Amino acid sequence: MLLGGTKIVILYMHLKSLSLVNFKNYEQVDIPLSEKINCFVGENGVGKTNILDAVHYLSLCKSNLNPVDSQNIRYDEEFCVIQGLFDRSGKEENIYCGIRRQKKKQFKRNQKEYQKLSEHIGLMPLVMISPADSILINGGSEERRRFLNGVIAQYSRVYLDNLIQFNRALTQRNRLLKDFASSRNFDLQMLEVWNEQLIRYGEPIFEERKKFVKELLPVFGSFYERVSGNRESVTLTYQAQLEHLSFRDGLNQSLDKDRIIQYTSFGVHKDDLGMELGDYSLKKSGSQGQQKTFLVALKLAEFEFIRKLTGIPPILLLDDIFDKFDSNRVKQIIRLVSENHFGQIFITDTNEKHLQGILDEIPADHRVFRIEHRGVVKQIEV
Repeated sequence: MLLGGTKIVILYMHLKSLSLVNFKNYEQVDIPLSEKINCFVGENGVGKTNILDAVHYLSLCKSNLNPVDSQNIRYDEEFCVIQGLFDRSGKEENIYCGIRRQKKKQFKRNQKEYQKLSEHIGLMPLVMISPADSILINGGSEERRRFLNGVIAQYSRVYLDNLIQFNRALTQRNRLLKDFASSRNFDLQMLEVWNEQLIRYGEPIFEERKKFVKELLPVFGSFYERVSGNRESVTLTYQAQLEHLSFRDGLNQSLDKDRIIQYTSFGVHKDDLGMELGDYSLKKSGSQGQQKTFLVALKLAEFEFIRKLTGIPPILLLDDIFDKFDSNRVKQIIRLVSENHFGQIFITDTNEKHLQGILDEIPADHRVFRIEHRGVVKQIEV
């Protein structure tokens, strides 16, 4: 495309087809996909979410539902395969994930195996919105850190590498503290080796998270207003020990405590993300509807943030999110995701008629698949 004599590269990405063998409840299935909207309907428990989880695997190298890879293999089988053919700005990308019981997971791009799974993260960006997101509000701080890490890692390879190195150093320091306690022999020099590693990798993690939350906040606020239809004040607050103390001073001041409890109590692994509605905690004061709206707006802001930084609209997975929304909020979400800057979308719903009503509001190509018992997938003519 030429604009004023300047060539502009338009980036896009979508999944053309999905193939599953022995994945969860699917023995074998091949699904040809629309580059815009793909809908999966069926009763609860037939495996609609499993289709979305397979797409999640191809993008982020892991399940959104079950972190134990072998437990995603179909019952009584020894292996499973998830394979997807992507179109990435005109170039085909064949992504393969193979899992065997008691074996290392195998991940390939165009028949070439990755040596490190981290090399794949960010190639096929993805955002998923599901009922399970409520854990971001009701769960512990580790869930909100996982959210921060998951978003930033999709657009910053440096951040992901720092995170991997930090976690390795943290594991070693914690192991050393336990060894000191059991042997009753303390060696400060040995501990300081790992202190330096924590500082080296932890400080840039802190800076990147701080920058991310600051830049995400106005985008998030805009989406919340559009989804909710009102002007309630919503806030995200990055809560970090490093805001008040340098990493080195924090480790030194917490040394006596760490020796007693036998793990590291200061660092970016203790960060949290505060979520407020007005002047109050969303967890304590937000209604169910407000909490759900908050989470949808947060995930749509994540989508927009990744899109702007990478230039590629992530695949958007909407897992059973319309069920408990009133019709006005459903319409607001539909209008948002039907805008041009959204790319490929996957939707699940139990109510086929309800879903068709939603599709009638979206002026875009779509395919509808009915999931039946025993993992049978049938495309419905619409």
